[in-house]
Amino acid sequence: MSKQRIVVGLSGGVDSAVTAHSLKKQGHEVVGIFMKNWEDDDRAAGSSEDEPGYCTSNIDFVDAAAVADVIGIEIEHVNFAAEYKDRVFSDFLREYQAGRTPNPDILCNAEIKFKAFLDHSIRLGAEKIATGHYARTRLNQADGNHELLKGLDPSKDQSYFLHRLNQAQLSKTLFPIGELHKKQVRQIAEDIGLPNAKKKDSTGICFIGERPFRDFLNRYIAKAPGPIRDEKGRRLGDHLGLSFYTLGQRQGLGIGGIKDKGAQKGSGDHAPWFVARKEVETNTLWVVQGHDHPWLHSLSLVAQDASWIAGNPPPESLLAAKTRYRQSDAECSVSRASRLQFELNFSRPQWAVTPGQSAVLYAGDVCLGGGIITF
Repeated sequence: MSKQRIVVGLSGGVDSAVTAHSLKKQGHEVVGIFMKNWEDDDRAAGSSEDEPGYCTSNIDFVDAAAVADVIGIEIEHVNFAAEYKDRVFSDFLREYQAGRTPNPDILCNAEIKFKAFLDHSIRLGAEKIATGHYARTRLNQADGNHELLKGLDPSKDQSYFLHRLNQAQLSKTLFPIGELHKKQVRQIAEDIGLPNAKKKDSTGICFIGERPFRDFLNRYIAKAPGPIRDEKGRRLGDHLGLSFYTLGQRQGLGIGGIKDKGAQKGSGDHAPWFVARKEVETNTLWVVQGHDHPWLHSLSLVAQDASWIAGNPPPESLLAAKTRYRQSDAECSVSRASRLQFELNFSRPQWAVTPGQSAVLYAGDVCLGGGIITF
């Protein structure tokens, strides 16, 4: 690759730091940009001005700036908070209020990191952008399409979160660490003396951070209590609002157990409860006992708001899919695929398929795109 002007999204973490270093080492002109996407609540409730909050963007910027100094590149601080709230957070709230469980990281990638950030970088004269995602791209010589591939580290592959990228976005994007394993990335960071070489990986969404998820939603979504019922219709208790629960959830239901048949009296042995259905029409939360209950398993799904990396849906054939991050690829057949929706039929039942989450399709290591699960 000839020398290019490349803008790297520096998050303050080790992955983006090594991304910037590797491109600089290859001889490219590298500029770092730190994106601030949330500013409503940078500190924990009740904390002082000097205490770090749940969203650590201020700390992360200091780390990003320190990395830029060591590598020897310029860094710019850009505020995309307004765009984030309009394009990502508003959709996040709408989905939860409708009783679904969205994945804002996917929308953030499509709308902020690879749209607002990409547009800003092009205005700065960038020929390419780069991020610290564990994914790969390649040009298919046969059809001229840019393809998105899984990262080589299976435990860190992030192609699931990138499945809504299009040809224009992929053509301008580099994922330098997609060819590496995480331990290699940390070793490189340590070898060149990066100050964040041992920094803990970020978890969760910045605007939620480490706080209890229910506490965060309470600030934006009103409680709407209703009944919790089992498969026989028995009322076991009350929920705080369907928005605060997701399918497959086990913790925080506030209901006791019913002993399995054959359990000794007084033994306390019982199968755990899981959220199995959310009935918005009656504001009812349906729960079942046991991980293997039939209500928790699905052989098919329908997805809408489809997004195809090649621009068109794949041919109806046997492929693989993930219905949640870190899930192993599940063999499936695709039917009724269009630009807007598709159906999947699985060879084996899938556990806790959740409306609002994304079903992402793969042909081997190649990510084809996906859609939002409706049922």
